[in-house]
Amino acid sequence: MSDLRKEVIEGYAGTDLAVHVMGDTGARPLLLLHGLFSSADVNWIKYGNAKILADAGFEVFMPDLRAHGQSGAPHDPAAYPADVLVEDLKLVIAALGLTDYDLGGFSLGARTSVRGVLAGLAPRKLILGGMGLTGLSGWARRSAHFVDAIDRFGTIERGDKAFVAQAFMKSMKIDRVAARLLLGSVDDTGADAIAQIAMPTLCVCGGEDHDNGSAPELAEALPQGRYVETPGNHMSSVTFKDMGRAMVEFLLD
Repeated sequence: MSDLRKEVIEGYAGTDLAVHVMGDTGARPLLLLHGLFSSADVNWIKYGNAKILADAGFEVFMPDLRAHGQSGAPHDPAAYPADVLVEDLKLVIAALGLTDYDLGGFSLGARTSVRGVLAGLAPRKLILGGMGLTGLSGWARRSAHFVDAIDRFGTIERGDKAFVAQAFMKSMKIDRVAARLLLGSVDDTGADAIAQIAMPTLCVCGGEDHDNGSAPELAEALPQGRYVETPGNHMSSVTFKDMGRAMVEFLLD
């Protein structure tokens, strides 16, 4: 069940999107979106959480977001309209022929999943990893932090609040031009909009992860929100298999 395969799907404006797939063909579909400056491999595959989900009976589809991983990273600003990641997500779902599926994401992937549901996607269940209430409603402030890290890349010294972002971009070989354009395409999601998300939603977050605000507060703001705490902070929580196990328990409940 844990064999990994890859498809390439055309996203918005013809951008190639690498979609990594694990699990039995025809099993229950689950789409998982990774976080900013990361990839499907780092967030889901490398540390075993995708295998946990595949072994539990899911066919797990894990796109690399545009400007990330093995997907295209165009430098044309026209390739980054508002909510372009949602447009990509819709195209991936259509290309895969999915009508009954579950959807989840970590950090930027969680934010994209929320925006997708508000744009009309209707997964059976939703998973928001590494995300709190202010991470959705106060995205502009969070985005500015990453834009600053891009603009000062190579000059940020240890101890600076942007140092971790710079180090992660280096390790992931991020195309900073494309990433900066992508950051400008994501907008805030207000509390009123969040309250419209009706499907059962798991808010799973590391106990030391406060980067995107309070996950328990987000769960409380959702009509059918459930909070589960796992080990780790925003960088390390995806390395613990507790996250995958919590997701399986929620999806099979």
